[in-house]
Amino acid sequence: MAKILIVEDEEPILNLIRMNLVKAGYQCGISMDGEEAADRIQEEDFDLILLDIMLPKLDGYEVLEYAKSQEIPVIFLTAMGDTAQKVRGLKMGAEDYISKPFDIAELLARVETVLRRCRKLDQSLRIGAIELRPESRTVLKNGAPVELTPKEYDLLYLFMRNRNRALYRETIYEHVWGGEYPGTGRTVDLHVQRLKKKLGLEKEIVAIYKVGYRLVG
Repeated sequence: MAKILIVEDEEPILNLIRMNLVKAGYQCGISMDGEEAADRIQEEDFDLILLDIMLPKLDGYEVLEYAKSQEIPVIFLTAMGDTAQKVRGLKMGAEDYISKPFDIAELLARVETVLRRCRKLDQSLRIGAIELRPESRTVLKNGAPVELTPKEYDLLYLFMRNRNRALYRETIYEHVWGGEYPGTGRTVDLHVQRLKKKLGLEKEIVAIYKVGYRLVG
C-alpha cells in the first residue's frame, strides 16, 4: 500500500489525518515543520505528500520544490476560500488541493484519485474471497466474475476503501448517488442488502444503529 507523508503543524489535524489514512490501509510518516519534511523527502521514499502551506521554518511552496525533485505528487491543504493559495500551488505543480476544514471521506477520495492518476496505488482491493479491480470496474469472488450494477459496484468500492470505518447513510448516498441525502426512503439500505446477498458479505457489512454501515475485515 502507498506510503504518505503528512506535513501539518496543527497537531489535532495531523493526528486526525494520520488516524484515518492508517485505517484505510496506508503507511504514514509525519512532519510538523517544513525543514523536517524536506529532510524526510530526501531520505525516504513516499508515494504522496499531504502538504500544509503555512509551516514553520520552510513553507509549503518551498517543500513542494523538494517533492518535485523526487517526483512525488502533492496535495495541498489550504485555508477555506483562499483561492490565491490554491492557484499558486497548482501552477507550481501540486496535483490537487483540499480546503480545511474537510470531510474525511473527501480527503480519502482525493488521495486515492491522485495515487491512481500517478500510478502509485495498488490496483486491486480485497476482502476475503472478494477482489475488486478499479481499472476495469470488475469484481471477482473466488476468481469468478460477479455481475454488479454500477451503483452496487460504487457502493462496494466505497466500503472497501473505507474498511472498518463507520459510514453514515448521508455519506454513502452523496458518494454513490452524487447528490444530497434526502433523509427519507430506503435507497441505501436496499442496495446494501442486495450487495451483501450477491457477495455473501452478510457478516462483513454491519449495520450501525441510526448511523449507517461498516465493512469489517
